[in-house]
Order: sequence, then C-alpha cells, then structure tokens
Amino acid sequence: MLHWRVFSNLTQPPSVYVFDLDGVMYLGDTAIPYASEVVNRLRDAGKQVYFLTNNSGRTRADYCAKLASVNGLSVPESAIFTSAYATALYLKQRGAAGRSAYVIGEPGLAAELSASGGLHCITQPDSVDPSDIDYVVMGIDRQFTYDKLRFAHAAIMRGHAQFIATNRDATFPLEVGEIPGGGSLVAALATASSREPITIGKPETHAYEAILEAAQVTAPESVMIGDRLDTDIAVGRRAGALTVLVLTGVTSPEKAAAAPPEWKPAYIIGDLRELV
Repeated sequence: MLHWRVFSNLTQPPSVYVFDLDGVMYLGDTAIPYASEVVNRLRDAGKQVYFLTNNSGRTRADYCAKLASVNGLSVPESAIFTSAYATALYLKQRGAAGRSAYVIGEPGLAAELSASGGLHCITQPDSVDPSDIDYVVMGIDRQFTYDKLRFAHAAIMRGHAQFIATNRDATFPLEVGEIPGGGSLVAALATASSREPITIGKPETHAYEAILEAAQVTAPESVMIGDRLDTDIAVGRRAGALTVLVLTGVTSPEKAAAAPPEWKPAYIIGDLRELV
C-alpha cells in the first residue's frame, strides 16, 4: 500500500497530481531518479496524473515520446498540458479559429496553434503584410532573429495584432544548469513595443484550470508539484490547489525559505519519493 508521507496531516490525499516536467521528471535528456517510479505508484493507486509544462517548443505528442524514451513512461496525450496547447485553447475559446497568428517559436507551438486552435500560422517575416496579422504569439525560439522581432513589432504597432506570450520564464534547467527561456525573448518584444503581452502559461491559471476541467475535480482535490517557485508553486496557489516544491530542479532550500507569501509551497521535499 502507499504511505502518504507528505500528506499525512490530511484526511484525504489529493486525487489528481499535476507534475511539472523540466526539473521534476527530467533535466534535459536525463531522467530524475525516482520520478517514474512515483508516477507509476500513483497511477496504480488510482490517482489521476497530469503533466504541465511552460515549454512551448514541442507538441504534446512530442512530450509523450520524450517521457517514454527518457523516463520509460507510457503517457496519453490527454495527460499532457503545455503552454502552447493552453494558448491554442485560450484563443479558440475567444473565437480565434480561422484567424492569423504570426508565431515566434519552435515547431511545436505553430503545430498546436493550428491543430488545437484552428489558427492560420505564419512563421516567416515579411511573408504577409503585418497589418493582416491578428495575433503575435511568442514562445521559446532557439532560432530567434532580429528580423523576427522587427516583423512582430510591425504587426503590433502598425497593425492591430494582439500580443500573446506562451510564458514568461526567464530560464529553464538543463543538465549543465539554467539557460535563457522564452520569457527573455518576450521581454525584447515587450520593450520594443511598450506593450505587455497576455501571458497564458504558469503562473497564470489557464492551463491548470483546463486540467481541473479534464479531471472533473475541484482545485483542493489536486496538487501541483514543481521545482520553480514563481511558476509552479505560484500557479498552484492561485488556482487553490495544494503545492509541493521538489528540490531536484532550480530552487534551493535557501530560495524557498526566502520566498514571498504568494510563492510559499505547502510542502517542500528533496525528491519525489517523499510523496509516497
């Protein structure tokens, strides 16, 4: 049987577990010890398990393949929520299907916006008139160029495009340490245009609320497990969920102790074994 170490003070442990990916399940292409074992034990115990990442560069199918190859986990696409997928859902719910989006990002972002949001995605600068762009959607882009920035700026300033950021993460973790994230690129466009984007990913609750709807539970029945205070813990607290900080990613015990109230996790664990 499972022994709920972290949640021993609760009458009933959560029924839905939401895991971040980078820094929780893996670092780069290296599995984090015990992560897969814990996920399997939770699923064997009848718990619903979801994965929520701010990374917008891959499709949900890509993440299923990565969890299989890196962690040895078989995960359905319906259990994966990315900031790209959440952006697609957000725009579709607001009548954006069939409209045009200039996309600064990696292939997974345009793929999700097209498949799940029904948007017409433009990825090449100057391939259309900037005034014909309805949305500028921005995520991580390792091929980011000045021309991409210039055209996005024109679509916002000379046209009527709405500025959407998949997330504002300044960095994300790899085996070698942290590297610049999509938020660092978003900052360039926000500076140039003097416009702040609508942000979809964590700590905003759009994606977390979509998970709750899919799982058919309320927020207090769920727990958000992540390694970042300003995204993972913040979104859980905003949504009304339990929060668990795991120290396998970017946050040290010292940083956790100094966190402001809105970033304070309910629990702090060294690795995922302490969940069960």
